[in-house]
Amino acid sequence: MQENQAAPMPNATAVHTDLEAEARRAAMVERIKDRQRTLGAPLPTRIEHALTVVPRHLFTPGARLESAYGDGAVITKTDACGVNLSSVSAPATIASMLGQLAVEPGQRVLEIGSGGYNAALLAELVGPEGEVTTMDIDAEVVDRARQCLDRAGYGRVRTVCGDGVFGAPDFGPYDRLIVTVGAEDIPASWINQLTSQGRMVVPLRTRALMRSWALDRDGDRLVSRSHLMCGFVPMQGVGSRQRARVDLQGGAVTLWADEGPEVDASVLEEALSSPRVQAWSGVTRRRGEPFGDLDLWLATTLEGTCVLTATQDAVNRSVVAPSWRLGTPALVEGASLAYRAKQRPVGDDGDTFEFGAFAHGSDAQRLAALLAERFRVWDSHVRGRLKPQMEVCPSSANDRDLPSGCVVDKPHSRIVLSWHAPTT
Repeated sequence: MQENQAAPMPNATAVHTDLEAEARRAAMVERIKDRQRTLGAPLPTRIEHALTVVPRHLFTPGARLESAYGDGAVITKTDACGVNLSSVSAPATIASMLGQLAVEPGQRVLEIGSGGYNAALLAELVGPEGEVTTMDIDAEVVDRARQCLDRAGYGRVRTVCGDGVFGAPDFGPYDRLIVTVGAEDIPASWINQLTSQGRMVVPLRTRALMRSWALDRDGDRLVSRSHLMCGFVPMQGVGSRQRARVDLQGGAVTLWADEGPEVDASVLEEALSSPRVQAWSGVTRRRGEPFGDLDLWLATTLEGTCVLTATQDAVNRSVVAPSWRLGTPALVEGASLAYRAKQRPVGDDGDTFEFGAFAHGSDAQRLAALLAERFRVWDSHVRGRLKPQMEVCPSSANDRDLPSGCVVDKPHSRIVLSWHAPTT
């Protein structure tokens, strides 16, 4: 007689972890849905399903469950200096970019920048008839993504080690292409690997500002369909680029002037030591009201703009008082500097704030007034009326063949940014 053996008891710790992960994942999805509703862009049902079923914590080994299912990115690799090299992006950012990408079942998708989690979400979206290829230049990152994907049950996702600037032509063409690292340019290889009706979503930096752009192919060009604010670790390899930065006050204040003005650090050091001039615009916003398009509009319509960042110590010592110390629009002319000021409360409700400008240097009065006037122009002619449009043209395109707008020349492309009334 054969003895029946009792089934092994499940590991109580593993069961508890799975239940806690499921609960935290559900809470994460609800927060994303609430955020999307607030933004007026409800979370698509298929993306909600993917977020609900993919176990994010299996792609963040070593992180606590509250971090894996929290609202922020989870850093997975840093260099010897502590600079972030790879991460699993914030879930709300991922959800928004997947919404931009608009993946359909059965499509072929390339992801450049491999954390594993986003590739698993894409695998859910394309379904069993689709294909997902995820690639990264860092073999360690690719190996980690491969292990995480296999552990989570997504063995059919293809992983490739290679420089993302070249794409993965052997497995294309692609209906969709998504970049999950910060890009400084859009190489022709990405466009060429898209199908004729393909779309890519790219966190692209132009004029020192990063935005996630959804771009549809139109022949040898790309035309934008939407954009979102975002932040990503920079691309490595051939696609990396040394950013134009000017450090002031021993690095306490930095001006980022990518594709922007020539900045003389010595004269601006002296300017920052001069008394601060202020100009208030009368333009206000409500607490929580987005105004990211103001930054992009200034960068594309006003010569001499750059982005100012500052350490917390510089803010505490009142060296500068920017609206956001991690990235505030600034204006440089010669030996003078102006930037958007920390917004001041107006009225009695505590929820209304006014835009203003602070400036330093010999021409501070004029620059502060100029910036405040631009806030008023934005408020009366752009705010709630116009949206930015990007067209990515080949680097060989002649000026006469470009659409009207702000032209940003990059090594691999000519990018034109313009402002139009929404068509829908």
